[in-house]
Amino acid sequence: MSTNPRVASAGTAPSLIGHYINGKLHDSGRHLEVSNPATGQVCKRVALASQETVGAAVAAAGTAFPAWRDTPPGKRARVLFNFKQLLEDHAEELAALLTEEHGKVIDDAMGEIRRGIEVVEYACGAPDLLKGEYSKNAGPGIDCWSEQQPLGVVAGITPFNFPAMVPMWMFPIAIACGNTFVLKPSEKDPGPSLLLAKLLARAGLPDGVFNVVNGDKVAVDALLGDARVAAVSFVGSTPVAEYIYQTGTQAGKRVQALGGAKNHAVVMPDADIDNAVSALMGAAFGSCGERCMAISVAVCVGEKTADQVVTKLQHQIDSLKIGNGADASNDMGPLITSEHRDKVRAHIESGITEGADLAVDGRGLVVADHADGFFLGASLFDHVTPDMRIYREEIFGPVLCVVRVDSQQEAMRLINAHEFGNGTCIFTRDGEAARYFTDHIEVGMVGVNVALPVPIASQSFGGWKRSLFGDLYAYGPDAVRFYTHRKTITQRWPAGGVRESRSFAFPSHND
Repeated sequence: MSTNPRVASAGTAPSLIGHYINGKLHDSGRHLEVSNPATGQVCKRVALASQETVGAAVAAAGTAFPAWRDTPPGKRARVLFNFKQLLEDHAEELAALLTEEHGKVIDDAMGEIRRGIEVVEYACGAPDLLKGEYSKNAGPGIDCWSEQQPLGVVAGITPFNFPAMVPMWMFPIAIACGNTFVLKPSEKDPGPSLLLAKLLARAGLPDGVFNVVNGDKVAVDALLGDARVAAVSFVGSTPVAEYIYQTGTQAGKRVQALGGAKNHAVVMPDADIDNAVSALMGAAFGSCGERCMAISVAVCVGEKTADQVVTKLQHQIDSLKIGNGADASNDMGPLITSEHRDKVRAHIESGITEGADLAVDGRGLVVADHADGFFLGASLFDHVTPDMRIYREEIFGPVLCVVRVDSQQEAMRLINAHEFGNGTCIFTRDGEAARYFTDHIEVGMVGVNVALPVPIASQSFGGWKRSLFGDLYAYGPDAVRFYTHRKTITQRWPAGGVRESRSFAFPSHND
């Protein structure tokens, strides 16, 4: 099988994805090839930003900020309502573009877009989200109120696995709050971000309010080092999240950096095993496991439970249909790049070396007519132990590990001891067990008989421990707090003709 993704099909010239700055496309001269993961062939080229390119985008956002800040929240919301409608009108186009560059199955791409639209809908409530609070007569003739005021120019750095949804976790709420935005999407699948920018322009968003700079670490460091950028949002791996948090906060920026995960699903002996296994299949192998909320460890309580789960998983994995994501009948598509596929292969080989039982080996998968695609079948490990690399590290691929324990308490100790605390779930019919689990598990997002407990748009998304750097989660109420300064005003108008005496005591509103 060829591992070279840099060969374009004969007679084609890959189109260029440029930067979107102040309403216009720009080419910075340095390019990277973008491959279709299902075919391994180059389908696009993307311009990579220099420090000067990033500076131009930040400058455009800075110029646009005063007028956008002073735009009434209701008018900002109307732009977002228009954008929501355009997203729905162009959902199939956006999903096809997403599948071409990322590889996920088209139905999964549509699900991603729908989730992004939910956050846009939440941001359309800007007039209500930004109302503030008011206290009349807090003291004699004194009124006190609070306002949520925008930060200025803010930036988002987003990963390859959700090239439409994760940017929409960020910029709709940021611009609804009156900020201007610079997005740095993944250079592996940059096309969706450019389409989002064009739809925002059609929705009536003024030039410069939303800008896109494509790039690598050069662009990231330029955003982190630019004093005009007030805040940075990030989603990606933990080492990069930690770097961005440390670098950004040292530069005086507000930073939220969502990192990696190792999400466990606890299967209790009383669980509906068939339903639990079906849920595990989607949670472990959907989007080829390239999700920060993917379940990568099934913790089975009791040997009988584990035997049943492994047997049923084997049968379901055998029936998986894997192929080009453009075919909606497929269950799973390719991995994003050949390099990432090889990294996942290395994890599988590590698991074998360290003594785990490879119950299903996905390395031998061959997809007809897609010999150069970056495909890897679903793999299942049994008898995994916490000291193994496949248990400790985030694999970010179609690999599910089964760990066997004797009790719920042992399962919870295992989860609480892990360095990541992003998501987890428990499958049980026992309300007491579920309540104990939700009360005492040290993880940010918890499901009960729900394998992917992703919060709705009016909640907020984020993990604990080394899955999140910063104090505020993504989207929902926390995003409004993140993208605004709280300002409190205390005002007094003395009654006419009243002469006030001097006072050196600390003021009290009880006087």
